[in-house]
Amino acid sequence: MSELKQTFNSSLGKKLIMALTGLFLSVFLIVHLAGNLLLFSNDNGYSFNMYANFLTHFPPIEVIAYILYLCIIVHTIYAIVLTTINRKARSVDYAVHTKSPVSFSSKNMGLLGSIIFLFIVIHMGDFWYKYKFTHTVGYKEYRTNLLTGERTATEFTPEKPDFEHSQTFEGNTEITRVKDLHARVASSFSMLWYVAIYVIAMVALSFHLKHGFQSAFHTVGWVHRKYKPIYEFIGTWLFSVIIPLGFAAMPIVYYIQSLGK
Repeated sequence: MSELKQTFNSSLGKKLIMALTGLFLSVFLIVHLAGNLLLFSNDNGYSFNMYANFLTHFPPIEVIAYILYLCIIVHTIYAIVLTTINRKARSVDYAVHTKSPVSFSSKNMGLLGSIIFLFIVIHMGDFWYKYKFTHTVGYKEYRTNLLTGERTATEFTPEKPDFEHSQTFEGNTEITRVKDLHARVASSFSMLWYVAIYVIAMVALSFHLKHGFQSAFHTVGWVHRKYKPIYEFIGTWLFSVIIPLGFAAMPIVYYIQSLGK
C-alpha cells in the first residue's frame, strides 16, 4: 500500500493520474457533444429537453456525473501541482539550451487549462446549477398525438414549486411536462458576450486536446509505432477539430437565429 501511495505521489504518478482523468474527460466530450447536437432538432426543444430530463433523473447517469465532477477537480488540482513543480525546476537556468521545437499547446497548457476551467464554472453555473437547484428555468408542455405523430408545445406553469416532470395520457394524446432547458440555452446564446466566451473556450479546448490527448498515451506507455499514428490522427482530427467545432457551432447558430427574431 505504501509503495502504491509512493508511486502516485511521484511526478510520474501525478502525470499518470492526469492522463487517466484526461482520457475519461475526453470520452465524456464525445457523449456530451452527441447529446447537445439535439439542440439542432427542429422540434421546439422536445428532444433536448427530454435528453436533459433523462440525464438528471436516471440514477446510473447521476453516479457517472459525480465521477465526472471528481475527475474535473482531480485533473485541475494535479495540473496546478505539476505546473508548480515544473516552474520550480526551471528556476535554475541550464548552461546549454536545446533548440528542439515546442508546440504552442505544450508551452501553454496551464493557460489553456485555466480558460477551460473558468468556462466550465460559468457553463455549469448557467445551465446545470440553475436547472437542478433553482426555479429560474421554465417548463414546457408537449402534447403528442400517438396516431399521427403531431406534436404541439406550450408554456407550462406547475402548481407545486417542487414539480420536476410528468407524463400522462388523454386518449391518444401523450402529455409530457418537463423543464425547458432548451429555452434557457437559446436565451444564453442570444447574448454576444456569452457566445464569445464559449467560442474562445472551444479554441482553448482545441489546443489543449491536441497536446493533452496524445501526451496521455505517452504517459501510460502506449507509444508503439503501430498504434501511434492512430491516436495521433484521432487526437488531431476528432478531439482538436471536430469536437471543438461541434460545440462552437451551437452558440453561433443560435446567436444568428436570435438576430432574425
